[in-house]
Amino acid sequence: MVAKNRKQTGKSPATQTDRDRSPLVSLPGKSNVRRPGREGKAFNSSHPNGLSGIRHKLGLTPSAALKLGTTLFLAALAGYLHWYHLSQLFENDRHFSHLSNLEKEMAFRTEMGLYYSYYKTIIEAPSFLSGLHMVMNDNLTEYPLVINTLKRFNLYPEVVLASWYRMYTGVMGYFGIPTKMCWSINRGEGLTPVDSCEGMGDPAYFYVACVFLLNGLMMSLFCGYGAYLSGSRLGGIITTLCFFFNHGESTRVMWTPPLRESFAYPFLVLQMLLLTYILRTRNPSRTAMVALGISNLCFMLPWQFAQFVLLTQVASLFASYILGYLAAAKMQSILVTHMITLGVCFILMFGNSMLLTSFYASSLVSIWVIIALRDRFAQVFKPGIVIWVMQGLAWVGSTVLLKFLLSTILGASDDAHISGLIKSKFTSYNDFHTLMYTCAAEFDFMELETPLRYLKTLLLPINVLVVALIAGRTVQDIVRTLRHGGNTSVKTDDVDEATGSEIAAKGELVYHSLQLVAFAVLAILIMRLKLFLTPHMCIMASLICSRQLFSWIGEKFKHQVTVVVIMAIMAVQGVANLQAQWAIIGEFSNLPQEELLDWIQDNTRPNAVFAGAMPTMASVKLSTGRPIVNHPHYEDAGLRDRTKLVYSMYSRMSGETVKKNLMKLGVDFFVLEDSWCTRRTRPGCSMPEIWDIEDPQNVGKIPLCTHMSRNSRPHFTTVFSSDIYKVLKVPKVTEDLR
Repeated sequence: MVAKNRKQTGKSPATQTDRDRSPLVSLPGKSNVRRPGREGKAFNSSHPNGLSGIRHKLGLTPSAALKLGTTLFLAALAGYLHWYHLSQLFENDRHFSHLSNLEKEMAFRTEMGLYYSYYKTIIEAPSFLSGLHMVMNDNLTEYPLVINTLKRFNLYPEVVLASWYRMYTGVMGYFGIPTKMCWSINRGEGLTPVDSCEGMGDPAYFYVACVFLLNGLMMSLFCGYGAYLSGSRLGGIITTLCFFFNHGESTRVMWTPPLRESFAYPFLVLQMLLLTYILRTRNPSRTAMVALGISNLCFMLPWQFAQFVLLTQVASLFASYILGYLAAAKMQSILVTHMITLGVCFILMFGNSMLLTSFYASSLVSIWVIIALRDRFAQVFKPGIVIWVMQGLAWVGSTVLLKFLLSTILGASDDAHISGLIKSKFTSYNDFHTLMYTCAAEFDFMELETPLRYLKTLLLPINVLVVALIAGRTVQDIVRTLRHGGNTSVKTDDVDEATGSEIAAKGELVYHSLQLVAFAVLAILIMRLKLFLTPHMCIMASLICSRQLFSWIGEKFKHQVTVVVIMAIMAVQGVANLQAQWAIIGEFSNLPQEELLDWIQDNTRPNAVFAGAMPTMASVKLSTGRPIVNHPHYEDAGLRDRTKLVYSMYSRMSGETVKKNLMKLGVDFFVLEDSWCTRRTRPGCSMPEIWDIEDPQNVGKIPLCTHMSRNSRPHFTTVFSSDIYKVLKVPKVTEDLR
């Protein structure tokens, strides 16, 4: 139990939520009040004002404007509820409002702490530009190397948030408006009191609040997306309810705010909504394509994994093109947009080679060439299944060949672990780096409980029904096409309006179904990726409101009643899931790590170099500012090699060998954790067992970490010890020579 005593008072400024709201208000200019006798001219005025002016500019009838307004209201309500839900879950789990600055930083474990450390660097720097220079010339993260962390770690979210925070506190400070309220927290149990601050002026609070606001806006997009796809506001409600009822399977932003997906995924939702509009529109405007490109860029910049998601999207679109549901001109326009976005991202990421050597980049080029050569394909191969299969094989073969060719030319091997990870899923292949992934539950195959949870909320049955109906109609179209000699439905861009609209409507549904299948494959192979599958299943669930698919149920009212009944059945388990989330009450505390960090701060030089388990090293860098040689961002080949050398402490090698490894890296102190020596998530997944794959000659020996936990001499000196952590001092080269 903690006691919270007011330490500093002051009225809190307007919250970020209040500032972000943009209600529809009257446009500046003349009054909306109509004069008597002028009613007839008011509507036809060339400069109407207020809501009527907005409706007039959009070309909406009063009923259409009312429907649009209702949809926007529902979307705004969904966004607010999601923001509030996330904020409360996070607070309930960590009691974040009562934590000290150090405890808040420790709450951001593993990669989260690493990302947050750069935000902290920028806001604590003398100026924004000097902070930006520090993260672009960082010598603390991979000592003694100087690296551009903005290039390596997709840190644009931290740069943007840090600039906003500096502007916000600067403006508030100029006007003398307090931005936070601090308290003295009595933690009990003989522990010293700590200071805790609330309000947007607190760096951690500001950071987390912005993440939750962004994901609140994401839910607004989701609601609008469901309504637009299904053609019914009820579809938007279904999408929102499905997301809430399956919230634990849909997102983890409430537990892990700083992860890259927390920033990137909302922009994927926007990108897919814009793509849906483009697929549905006969001749999409250049503005729509630019908007698609910008949303693409905002999705790719924060997250290194975005390229794999966009690969599945491009593949799904290409399959739609092959089947004749997407015109060649529109497909090429989408490809050009992707290519331009990739080029801009490559520049903004300072030439990050992983972008150009990705399967995504190779796929864009391959598909472009195949479409450009479509007439040649038609001359060489028979229309129908043969040409479809050959186009698919040409895409796969050319994409793989081009990817490995570019990797060889550019000498890029940073994504080599991805190939190993995929290989391990289908064969018995294993190596050190692959096991570091697959031994973590989130990188294992999807657990059986996940589809069972989908089943209980009816999310899985609804999706199976929707996809089955779309697949049935698609098969009918394919059979009809084959009967007509293999001529695809879309041969040119001058088809009549009715036929074009019908094909676009079908193509849009075919694309979404293929995208769902692609996400399902990813989620089955890597459980962590169900964060793409579950939300897309929620989007697809909105289609039970589609008259295009479910007109066979009966008239519109009967259809709506059926949907409401389904929603009521979903709510039985869905509400239980929400109650289980609301029942999670905790309070973050990690006294052993706090003791370790305090010791490091007080007893080591500011330039002392540390090595150890990746999650702990992120906390050491964040909270003490000491240089580290390894960290949790495992996407770089050089970093993987460094981590392997550091983790030799948990192998069965000799102490002399491990000491030389650490001395080679320039390490001064090694943080030893007994749990890493003994922890075993499943057979073959303890650190000594993982090392047995790489170091078979020492199999059967007692792990070095076991020896070190008992007595670190003669190779190291224990300078700090607790139940969880031991800090071993690594001798310098000169000492070793003496």
